[in-house]
Amino acid sequence: MDFELIGLSLPDAARHKAAVLVVLVADDFAAGDDALSGLIGQALRSEDFRTKAGTVLAAYRPAGLAATRLVLAGTGAGDGAGVQAGVQAALKIVRHGPAQELTLLLPDGADVAVTVMAAAEAAYVYRSTKTEHTQPPLPPEVTRISVAVADVDRASGDFDGAVAVAHGVALAREWANRPANHATPTRLAEAARKLVGYSSIRCKVLGPKAVARLGMGALQAVAAGSAEELRFIELRYDGGGSDDAPVVLVGKGITFDSGGISIKPAAAMDEMKFDMCGAASVLGVFRALAEARPAVNVVGLIASCENLPGAAAVKPGDVITGMSGQTIEVLNTDAEGRLVLSDALTYAQRFKPRAVIDIATLTGACVIALGGVRSGLFCTDDALADALLQAGEAAQDPCWRMPLDDAYAKDLRSHFADVANVAGRPAGAVTAAKFLQCFVADWPWAHFDIAGTAWKTGDAKGATGRPVRLLMQYLLDQADAAADTAPAGNAGGKRKTASGKDAAGRASGSTGR
Repeated sequence: MDFELIGLSLPDAARHKAAVLVVLVADDFAAGDDALSGLIGQALRSEDFRTKAGTVLAAYRPAGLAATRLVLAGTGAGDGAGVQAGVQAALKIVRHGPAQELTLLLPDGADVAVTVMAAAEAAYVYRSTKTEHTQPPLPPEVTRISVAVADVDRASGDFDGAVAVAHGVALAREWANRPANHATPTRLAEAARKLVGYSSIRCKVLGPKAVARLGMGALQAVAAGSAEELRFIELRYDGGGSDDAPVVLVGKGITFDSGGISIKPAAAMDEMKFDMCGAASVLGVFRALAEARPAVNVVGLIASCENLPGAAAVKPGDVITGMSGQTIEVLNTDAEGRLVLSDALTYAQRFKPRAVIDIATLTGACVIALGGVRSGLFCTDDALADALLQAGEAAQDPCWRMPLDDAYAKDLRSHFADVANVAGRPAGAVTAAKFLQCFVADWPWAHFDIAGTAWKTGDAKGATGRPVRLLMQYLLDQADAAADTAPAGNAGGKRKTASGKDAAGRASGSTGR
């Protein structure tokens, strides 16, 4: 999908030719003398339309307008949540029609970034394994969205950054949504390699032999039951100085999780293709970094394999040795994500990071605790936790900090190994985080449990792309903070817009696969 930013005021919009013109209308709307304002004012007076967030009114070839179709969308107070509700309601109507292009007209002061993200989310339709035989037929693909504002120069920085993030979210959703036989560890590695096509991205992929030489016994154990080969993926984004310590992102990449020998119930097991949403979010962040180009160094690590109950599969009671040298008693093979992450967290030490953040669909217990609204955040460093919490609120991708008291770790003691991979049912999300903490050194570390937020089930089944927005907001904030503290005249500390362009530059981009 392509986005573009155009200059267009409300009085001029009546003469704007568009297949669909979507006009966002807030509570403080004041009708002017122009044709479009008059139409909106009349609809409000007749109560055929209200400005309540998510309320819409559609018209075909309205008199006095050049647009073929007009959709009015209420945004309430015009805050981020209201804009999101209005845009998504409008796009729901647009997708039922034949139009493939539309113009979104924003009132003064509306959040451009929220508008872009809401439009991208609402326009996304999974198509990769669909054919012309699909019933009901898929709606026409929205190929271009023009975001119209009165002041292009003022909005361009926010627009560029939002488009970059939208591309990243779209990539994360796409790979998470693909069936497990279309998103194997090998194919996930191929997707990572394709990111090298963007400047400043490097990629290294390790197969079974290289992983064995590194002593990643935990990753090997989880992969042992599957015919699909494991892959360990290392991505590098070099946007900061050569001496700047990187932020390391670690993604859980279980492309299908049957539970292994501790097999899961059959109901909804198809959704275990989403167990690689952490890995997908890392891919999405790197896609966004390639376009936003913030002045920060980032490493992405993805430990990817399948968890299946094959003849060689790890068994309950087996003791394995991870890359850290610690032995682990596998009491439950369905607690495999923490095993592969333990090796990835150990591997992260070589980068001498400023912070390590892992992202994983780790526990059903976190779903019970927080539902699908907020991701669970566990963190050893208050400053890092505060920065991530603030980034989540700013990006409308919220999280909630959970405890890491040492007392929670007592049930991870094992009679036969250094640590067990599970404790009891109480505080399951916390004890999983405490297990991961066994493999974290002294650097600031955060763990996101996204089991409740990474995908939706039921009629809206599909990946959400979370927490790409949160992570990108954090990285952009870190780049800005570094620029603010850089010595005068230091070129490495110059502030960039989210796209790395001059703030006055126009931009367009594509979320196409």
